[in-house]
Amino acid sequence: MWRHSIKPRPRWRDKVVEQGLVFPMTDLPDGTERPYWNESAWYEVTMDEVLHLERVTEELYAMCRHAASVMASGDRFTDEQLGLASGTLPLVRESLKRDDLSVYARFDLAWSGAEPKMLEINGDTPTGLLESAVIQWNWLEDVFPDADQWNSVHDRLVKWWSERLAEGRFPGNEAHFFNSAAETTGEEAMTVAYLRDTAAMAGLATYGHELEDLGWESAQRAFVDWGGRRIRTAFKLYPWEDMLDDEFGRYVLAGVEREPVQWIEPIWKTMLSTKAILPVLWELYPNHPNLLPAYFGDPGDLLEWVAKPLHGREGSNIVIHTVADPEDHVHEGPYDTSTMVYQEWHPLPSYEGNRAVIGSWIVDGVAAGMMVRESDGPITDYYARFVPHAIGTSPRPDADTIQTWLNE
Repeated sequence: MWRHSIKPRPRWRDKVVEQGLVFPMTDLPDGTERPYWNESAWYEVTMDEVLHLERVTEELYAMCRHAASVMASGDRFTDEQLGLASGTLPLVRESLKRDDLSVYARFDLAWSGAEPKMLEINGDTPTGLLESAVIQWNWLEDVFPDADQWNSVHDRLVKWWSERLAEGRFPGNEAHFFNSAAETTGEEAMTVAYLRDTAAMAGLATYGHELEDLGWESAQRAFVDWGGRRIRTAFKLYPWEDMLDDEFGRYVLAGVEREPVQWIEPIWKTMLSTKAILPVLWELYPNHPNLLPAYFGDPGDLLEWVAKPLHGREGSNIVIHTVADPEDHVHEGPYDTSTMVYQEWHPLPSYEGNRAVIGSWIVDGVAAGMMVRESDGPITDYYARFVPHAIGTSPRPDADTIQTWLNE
């Protein structure tokens, strides 16, 4: 992979906003701002590299599904150890047993050109979706109209809704979409609106709400929206670990719904959004070339490590310990640090001082594309920048070839 400087498109900021990106700039602590969408550079990858990343992504996802089953079964963990509300793990087991519908997830990979290393997976509330599926594709159309990009995210999302709709998996052929009003950057609302668009394109009737509008109708023993409409299928971009601690979470935990809501992502995805999956993967697949050694609760035999809270996001509350530095690098944040997962320190590759992490998307179990985020420091945090990519050596395939890939 190579990083190239390039002149941004005229009116790039207006363009990406018109295409749905609500925060083209990031506000910095000193009151200034800088681009979140950074098209002053682009990353070039080869088709062989893409094929390798695809294989790794799909293998890791299969391993994560196996790890989720192990985590939820037997005596491996308790709810308390995982920082989950009491009664969560039995629901996870039932969800896995039913093979509840699941649409997408994102791996974060450190990749220096050899074997990618899995840093983590967000299987419950991954963001960066609109930027990956739409904004960087439109950038490619403008800048390199004959080139290709590893990006079938949008097509695969529409395909997933369409196929499940044809199978009759959505009662009433409808779905509700929820984001939390407490998230004020617009990221959740933007991501949920995009997913709602993909469902509508597939033919579903859709309803968009803030999670705070969710209601409980005692007589029906059902969740309802603000208009009193019963909720049967719902996509939410809200972590399960928070949802089950909320007022209405007790109805889910108690199993009092007459006909439970079909939540997307399903509750078994809690196992794919906790860092506790990292040591479980290392136990199940020791010395796997795409995993890093990881331990639950202490660093074990690691000399250099990264400590991560179970439910942290945006790099918050991460601690980096290296031999060369006499002081640990501590990234403050709001998450519970009473239990930490320790993963071997694997620095991100630096491109002229830009530390790049690969976000590798999977939709319906199939590798679907990638995004690149850059940071100035060793942690990919809130201030990370999204940089587009292109496959530099391959022309864009024709429509028939693309359809063949989607049907595989």
